[in-house]
Amino acid sequence: MKLLIATNNRGKQREYRALLAGLPVEPIFPQETGVKLEVEENGLTYAQNAALKAQAWAKATGLPTLADDSGLEVEALNGAPGLFSARYAPIPNATDADRRRYLLSQLRGKPRPWKARFVCTVAVAAPDGVLHFAEGVCPGEIIPEERGANGFGYDPIFYLPDLGLTMAELPPEEKNRLSHRGRAVRAIRPILQALAERHAS
Repeated sequence: MKLLIATNNRGKQREYRALLAGLPVEPIFPQETGVKLEVEENGLTYAQNAALKAQAWAKATGLPTLADDSGLEVEALNGAPGLFSARYAPIPNATDADRRRYLLSQLRGKPRPWKARFVCTVAVAAPDGVLHFAEGVCPGEIIPEERGANGFGYDPIFYLPDLGLTMAELPPEEKNRLSHRGRAVRAIRPILQALAERHAS
């Protein structure tokens, strides 16, 4: 079964290929569909944003679609950047590095450890319009210096105290096992398996 993964983020695309391995699905991505679609993420929760993307892409392509919304929630910033993690830095065309710098500037002077968590909600829009959801959470803390060359986004400053490593220092398979996205996708795998079996019958 072809499964559209509604993200243009190359880092996420790599992760999804690995996370969906072993399922009877063929992941495809927006650039392969020939469809141009901008979905405004104006939901008030990760689940609403994930659903907006999944439903819009499923409707536009006729394919079962998986979309996610995720964010970094920092305790000392009252849960910010949260839903606005991807557009947190107040500068146009901000890069991942800009967002990390801005986040650290907001934490300056606040007592450490800077406890934080990554949250991801995955939505799957089936062709019959039914929506399925799963969530994954990964706790950790923010550190003031960047470490590691793997990962993307806030990974180089997201530290996992039990391992003594940042998310960007983990090998990809270890990151996929521990990450918020990895946990959410593992939770939704039975739904994808069932959809693929129905599709095949």
